[in-house]
Amino acid sequence: MSALLRVQRLLVLPILLASALVAATWVASAPPANATSSSPQTQSASETSRSKAKTKRIKKIKAATRVASRQKGDPYVYGAAGPNAFDCSGLTYYAYGKVGIRLPRTSDGQHRHLRSIKKKNMKRGDMIFFHSGGNVYHVGIFVGRKNGSRMILHSPNSSTVVKRDPVWTGQWYAGTLRRR
Repeated sequence: MSALLRVQRLLVLPILLASALVAATWVASAPPANATSSSPQTQSASETSRSKAKTKRIKKIKAATRVASRQKGDPYVYGAAGPNAFDCSGLTYYAYGKVGIRLPRTSDGQHRHLRSIKKKNMKRGDMIFFHSGGNVYHVGIFVGRKNGSRMILHSPNSSTVVKRDPVWTGQWYAGTLRRR
């Protein structure tokens, strides 16, 4: 064997061994094909988890609406948050709190806390925030429609009690606690 051939072998062999070692390390450290974040199994599990959380949240919202409905007839008292007297935001604070959904205490705080939705997308248990010049002054729980009018459950003012009424103005925002 010529001296030149021996030198080439001595130079090439370490390079081939190093390349093989790098390739083996890379393959060993690569995640398995079924462990990628875009695998159908992973997506299905996360979608199922989100779906269960969404269903649980909707059940809580329905339960809060029932809690608020049981307060019909209780008197309005400014600053009261139950269990036997309420102001408007005290009623929503109490009802949703009873089912484990924490809300700020005031109607303006609740408005900022909820996700805004279009009026046409409202569902039972969503909230209606009445405003004047952009300032929220009253809140009620949307309970459906009657004769084409949107109906709310609310604690209106000191001369009345918790009751169900039609919405009396177009100056309101819709908000929801439902997940997207």
